[in-house]
Amino acid sequence: MSTIIEVKVPDIGEFKEVQVIEILVAPGDRVEPETSLITVESDKASMEIPSPRAGIVQTIHVKVDDLISQGDPILSLEVEAESGSAAITENNASAADDAATPSVESAAVQEILTEVLVLGAGPGGYTAAFRAADLGKKVVLVERYPRLGGVCLNVGCIPSKALLHTAAIMEEVKTLGVMGVTYGAPEIDLARMRAGKDRVVARLTSGLAALAKQRQVQVIQGTGRFESPNRIGVETPEGRVRVRFDQAIIACGSSPLRIPGFPHEDSRVMDSTDALALTDVPERLLIIGGGIIGLEMASVYSALGARIDIVELKDQLMPGCDLDLVRVLEKVVKKRYENIWLKTRVASMSAGPEGIRVVFEGQHPGEELYDKVLVAVGRLPNGQQINAEAAGVAVDPHGFIKVDQQQRTNVPHIFAIGDVVGAPMLAHKAMHEARVAAEVIAGLPSAFDPLTIPAVAYTDPEVAWMGLTETQARAQGIPYEKGVFPWAASGRALGLHRDEGFTKLLFDPETKRLLGAGIVGPNAGELIGEAVLALEMGADMEDIALSIHPHPTLCETIGLAAEMAHGSITDLMPPKKR
Repeated sequence: MSTIIEVKVPDIGEFKEVQVIEILVAPGDRVEPETSLITVESDKASMEIPSPRAGIVQTIHVKVDDLISQGDPILSLEVEAESGSAAITENNASAADDAATPSVESAAVQEILTEVLVLGAGPGGYTAAFRAADLGKKVVLVERYPRLGGVCLNVGCIPSKALLHTAAIMEEVKTLGVMGVTYGAPEIDLARMRAGKDRVVARLTSGLAALAKQRQVQVIQGTGRFESPNRIGVETPEGRVRVRFDQAIIACGSSPLRIPGFPHEDSRVMDSTDALALTDVPERLLIIGGGIIGLEMASVYSALGARIDIVELKDQLMPGCDLDLVRVLEKVVKKRYENIWLKTRVASMSAGPEGIRVVFEGQHPGEELYDKVLVAVGRLPNGQQINAEAAGVAVDPHGFIKVDQQQRTNVPHIFAIGDVVGAPMLAHKAMHEARVAAEVIAGLPSAFDPLTIPAVAYTDPEVAWMGLTETQARAQGIPYEKGVFPWAASGRALGLHRDEGFTKLLFDPETKRLLGAGIVGPNAGELIGEAVLALEMGADMEDIALSIHPHPTLCETIGLAAEMAHGSITDLMPPKKR
């Protein structure tokens, strides 16, 4: 058990004030009794003030050029509690101060020693913890939520996909009239829908808890903040716990961005977490932000009967994605939603008893009244919420932590992964970064150097892309050849009554190697993995075209797109060579 004491200026004789001219220790340093802490100087002499006890330096209360006197605090020191120290009272401490002995905190704090501390148990955090444990490290995993999985598993990726699948089925049955099958209007039980979503989450989180137990990863539920380069404090439901570590992995994630001036305190103004709670289905719903999160939630609420408006500041939905892919999605959802306003911003928003009143500026100015509003304009990293400066970890003004290819921060024994290290803020990126950090800590030669990180919008239809996009190629002047296979010529797509999509592959004109891919249509997210593997393996258009794909499938559209680029397509007329 350890406690924190305050080291003060002892009796320095006739000198009333002395000047600090040198600080000899830093937070995190271990000192022994009589180790010099600071050097002070009077007009007659200089002297060093020693430590009264052995311990770990926590916080230094003075700086060079300060004038200090007897009794002034110098620093806080973590020491091993002596017999009976837990019973020391405020009066005991005061008496000790008078005898130039440091004061002691009245309440002892539990301390845990570990080799690896992981802060955050999202997909990146639990992957890092489990991989480090598998490599023989003693691991403590700190998570603020009662269940492992972080935002993604509890209130993000996983519950949203459960709802999106339900929404997609509800939309799909509407197309079966052409096959002679019709259904009446669905009866929606929101309570059972929420329960179904929660069962999916519970199954995965319980599985993670079991894996942590099997790997002997110690899980602490609470909010963690650094106290020094080798220690973190965790506020738990049972009280404060301190964890001292040799190495740490920061996996603290991100939070929804809030726009100043919006009435976020009103429950009718939602973020993505609120939207996934599915408390009710508003008659009119405004979604601010036409990115992936906003469009996915639009799919869910539209299928459940809400009238949807989407407002996006930029000139296209899903900024960053190739416009030809987006246009396919936009053509479908325009029939389902009331309005999609591009190049338009929300000038103001006010909450009243009748609803949320929103004023728009830009290409579609005006004023509208909504039952609820979803703000989905992005996420901010949580780097500024963990007291990283106490550990010496550099955090930029936006909350990001810079790392190298081994995921090291500017403090060599502290690593960072996931949303907090930068875009793209995707779970699959975090999980691969996590493996790198854990392996580097274990002494393995590992680095994060992917050729691409795929992106998927689980909308209806889905949109997925990886590698070089056409937008990037044009902007950067990168030459490319393109093969596009329309799903209107796919027997499988026609059988699904979903022929709106297409598969697009980009190739290097010289080497013919794959540079990038984009897919729009049902299950695009399941298909993009083949393109990722092809890019990582250095496959060219013949490698892909000559790989026999099963027929009839959607995945064969990848091979057919390569045939289009190669000029050997038979399912369509080959494109004319330029």
